[in-house]
Amino acid sequence: MCIMLTTASGGNVATSICNAVISNMAGILVTPALLLHFFGTSIQLPFVQMVGKLCQKVLLPVAIGQALRATKAKEVYEKNSKAFKRLQEVILLGIVWNAFCTAFTSGLGLKFHHTLILLTLLPALHLGSLVFLFKFFSIKTLGFSRDEIVAAIFCASQKTLAFGLPLINTIFEGNPNLASFVAPLMFIHPLQMTLGSILVPRISKYTSGDKKI
Repeated sequence: MCIMLTTASGGNVATSICNAVISNMAGILVTPALLLHFFGTSIQLPFVQMVGKLCQKVLLPVAIGQALRATKAKEVYEKNSKAFKRLQEVILLGIVWNAFCTAFTSGLGLKFHHTLILLTLLPALHLGSLVFLFKFFSIKTLGFSRDEIVAAIFCASQKTLAFGLPLINTIFEGNPNLASFVAPLMFIHPLQMTLGSILVPRISKYTSGDKKI
């Protein structure tokens, strides 16, 4: 999501890709560590087993992909890059579709007024974070260019369903409130895509030289 929005807004794509990869890989260790730090023994958190499962679900596929780049598979990919990119989009769409189907089949575990609160609060928080991040990364002492600022605000504010879903499922596996934990991520994914798409034309003008967004 952050790479797509950065590209559409004329931001620094290389920066967004680097940040997306680093943050996703760091999340494998950082997220369980933060939960262990804040909740301690108040929740059952098998840290080692959890990190092992996350590595199997996230790190292993990445490692296999990087290893294949050293073989002739890279040439096959480069010759059929458009087809593989479309396949990547279809797989991601399948993950999102499966998540939504599972959620609505088994229920989100939320009452109606809780759902309304989430649908009101999440867009407000997301827009607020975009404004704050833009102001922060625009500080002159940081020395960021406009395309880097655009990449930074999208990378720092976006939450990915493709990584977040297996993360939550692994950490809270077997928890009766799992559906409720997943619900905010299910809502924020389409919301941030919609809000980001609306803001893209305005941000593109800023990237191309306008003084303000």
